Amino acid sequence: MPAAADFVQSAVVTLDQAAESAVVGRVLAGDVEAYDMLVRAYLRKAYAVAYRVLGHSQDAEDAVQESFFTALERLNTFDRQRPFGPWFLRIVANHARNLRRSNAVREGAPLDESSAFDPSRTPDHVTEDSELRAAFREALAQLAPRPRQIVQLADVDGLASTEIAELLDLSPGTVRAYLHEARQALRRILVAFHGDGS
Repeated sequence: MPAAADFVQSAVVTLDQAAESAVVGRVLAGDVEAYDMLVRAYLRKAYAVAYRVLGHSQDAEDAVQESFFTALERLNTFDRQRPFGPWFLRIVANHARNLRRSNAVREGAPLDESSAFDPSRTPDHVTEDSELRAAFREALAQLAPRPRQIVQLADVDGLASTEIAELLDLSPGTVRAYLHEARQALRRILVAFHGDGS
């Protein structure tokens, strides 16, 4: 399983559904190294989902690691005619929700994804980025929980509407409707925050 730092910096493998099915077949045939391809393909998305549920990086890492073990144990129940991602991300979400319910979640500061040092960024850029992130977080906080979760999964974490639909047990059309409304609301809130929108 990956080390803590790998959760946000690991090399991503992209697999289409046919390749995923072939990789799953290899794992089921005993090729344990093939499972690493699935891990690398879904590590970042899994972490994003767990972090959205838990709000704490170490707990999200724990949930993701446990989810990968669970998925490996249950892989023989996976329908290879369907995409692996939604099936696996649902396992991640369930583990994260169970961990949250167990009261084992530590209080922690939100993850600052901009903390990496970049010498090309001037203090003005850093201040501007910080203000924009603060405004975005404030705008997100004004949304209802479900649209907020959907827009974060789509626009921050990069999940497709079909993946979000499977994850949240909604139809893709419902996800797209929530996403459209949430984006419109965010625009209105951010324009109001900046006055004339500049």
